[in-house]
Amino acid sequence: METNIDPRDPAMDPKRMVKVSKYLSRALRHQPERIGITLDASGWVPVDDLLAACRSRGFAVTRVELDLVVAQNDKKRFAFSEDGMRIRASQGHTVDIDLGLAPAEPPSELYHGTVGRVIDAILTEGLRPMNRNDVHLSPDVETARRVGARRGRPVVLVVDAARMHADGHVFRVSDNGVWLVTAVPAEYLRRQG
Repeated sequence: METNIDPRDPAMDPKRMVKVSKYLSRALRHQPERIGITLDASGWVPVDDLLAACRSRGFAVTRVELDLVVAQNDKKRFAFSEDGMRIRASQGHTVDIDLGLAPAEPPSELYHGTVGRVIDAILTEGLRPMNRNDVHLSPDVETARRVGARRGRPVVLVVDAARMHADGHVFRVSDNGVWLVTAVPAEYLRRQG
């Protein structure tokens, strides 16, 4: 879907776009009921319903802002349906939805960014989805480092994805390139470098 948005438009305040993105993340990934929307089984909601719900909760979002957040988000957190009439989060849900992602053969290694204070537990217990539906893995070290840096000084773990896959673990890849798996047992993990 093409948009006529000029991201250089001074009306597109970066701070506002971050607020809109965070608001949408909460609504489309974690608490749709909080703003009065219902996601379908695949996580989609009609754009008009989302915009009306935002407006009714005192956080009006314009279609131009929505288009910009979807188009410009560096993590591609959101996606429009092909006709542009529905929207969903690309991954990261804590609500029960099925993104309809087919199993995929992963690269030989994937990466997970975290912080030092949890490394011992992870290397003992493995990676678990915690309150999300899946463990999120990055395709490269730099992305994993950025993910880990959100919570402090980053530590990158290397996942032996080829061996996991050979051992029967199912991987899927989201539309924005995040690899998803139900868990990563400790024997497939090592600290990077």
